[in-house]
Amino acid sequence: MKYLKVKTRQQIAIEYGISPRTLRRWLKQDEIYLPKRLLTPREQKRIYKKFGWPS
Repeated sequence: MKYLKVKTRQQIAIEYGISPRTLRRWLKQDEIYLPKRLLTPREQKRIYKKFGWPS
């Protein structure tokens, strides 16, 4: 597992090779609601656990 630090939604979307808008849709479909700020490692793990670790 990689060392995690705070990231923006845009950074996570880039890791998956998708747009931030698509990431927002994925999160909404799976009812993952996160605060509007940088994402902590714990919040990132929720995303990675649901959608898999980006390659």
